[in-house]
Amino acid sequence: MPESKKKLRWFVTLSTMPLLGVVTAFGLVPQSNLGLDSTKIAIEQIALPKPTPIATAPAGFWRTEHVQRGDTVAELLHRLNVEDAAASEYLRNTAEAESFRKLAADKEVQAEINSAGGLISLRYLGGNGAQIVIEKQGDGYKTSILPVLLEKRLFARTGEIKTNLYAATDAAGMPEAATNQLSEIFSGDIDFHHDLRKGDKFTVVYEMTYSNGELVQTGRIQAAEFINQRRVYRAVYFQGNTQQGDYFTPEGKSVRKAFLRSPIEFSRVSSGFSNSRFHPILQQWRSHRGVDFAAPTGTKARATSDGVVSSFGNQNGYGNFVMIEHQGHFTTVYGHLSRFAKGLHRGQRVAQGDVIGYVGMTGLTTGPHLHYEFRVDGQHRDPLRVALPNAQPVGAADKAVFQSLADNFVARLNQLRNTNLARLD
Repeated sequence: MPESKKKLRWFVTLSTMPLLGVVTAFGLVPQSNLGLDSTKIAIEQIALPKPTPIATAPAGFWRTEHVQRGDTVAELLHRLNVEDAAASEYLRNTAEAESFRKLAADKEVQAEINSAGGLISLRYLGGNGAQIVIEKQGDGYKTSILPVLLEKRLFARTGEIKTNLYAATDAAGMPEAATNQLSEIFSGDIDFHHDLRKGDKFTVVYEMTYSNGELVQTGRIQAAEFINQRRVYRAVYFQGNTQQGDYFTPEGKSVRKAFLRSPIEFSRVSSGFSNSRFHPILQQWRSHRGVDFAAPTGTKARATSDGVVSSFGNQNGYGNFVMIEHQGHFTTVYGHLSRFAKGLHRGQRVAQGDVIGYVGMTGLTTGPHLHYEFRVDGQHRDPLRVALPNAQPVGAADKAVFQSLADNFVARLNQLRNTNLARLD
């Protein structure tokens, strides 16, 4: 090996030795002499939060259908997507499910089914409004009847006459029962056969009664406004402590007249009051001392006011007729009836709106209708034109309570009418 390389190796070796010594010394220094605490091991239990339970999917899903005319149990279950032989057997044959088999057309049925089409539960309203629940219990089913839970909801509708009243209320989404009430409330002031004009407007606030969430019936109109030929008529329903419930103007006067204009809820006038009319059967000109209301045979004929039955039976051209005396000055006659109300007798007291008979075509007539006469102290008057006396106003003891209620409803009617007018514009 050359001399120069030996000297270089010795030089590197001698140069690195001090560094190795330092490293060795550092590794041998006790930890206490470095100012650090001795190592301590601590064991402690830490409470971990409980895992949040994962929501499980529902056991099944709901489907709603309406009973169709002529439905069988199998057909209804098929539309409900129920594929369950045990459920079908129970619903078709057990006495507990008889109400299901007797459901009327358009009744709503709700079914909860699982993914395989098995029936978990079935719900519908029975005839009395109670909810009937059929639920799976083990390998079978159990029927339960839940109590009736009635709920009244207020609805408001506005509309405008374009052709006739029923077309306008249909367009406004108003039920027919409420329309009948509307025409009756204002029948003392408005002749709905002759007085309606295109552009007349109405606003109605009425109740709807629900049982367990399903509609069961149309309730009473609570407030209404009718604008007929620019004249405004308003009515508010009120029942105080001193009198029966009735409709009153916002000032407390009775809207209800002592007499109804028509003994039939709503029908067409086929022949009016006239001093000279050509009789279709007798083929001669003679006076017609009443009004004929065309209606199907069997339509209810109502007493137009409180009174006493003075006579009834069969008489010549009138056919089957009923005569009622009112307040000592007024007499009403109802002719061509097919039959009388059950139990009707002479001397019987009747209230306004009571059914006294049914429309027919007995006597001299060419078709079913009701002949109606109105007499004042024995003299015939046009029932559609005669001035009718009013019923009693709100009693003094109830006036303050009524006024508060009426003011509230009038404010609602104003708001609804103004909103509707803005929408129409």
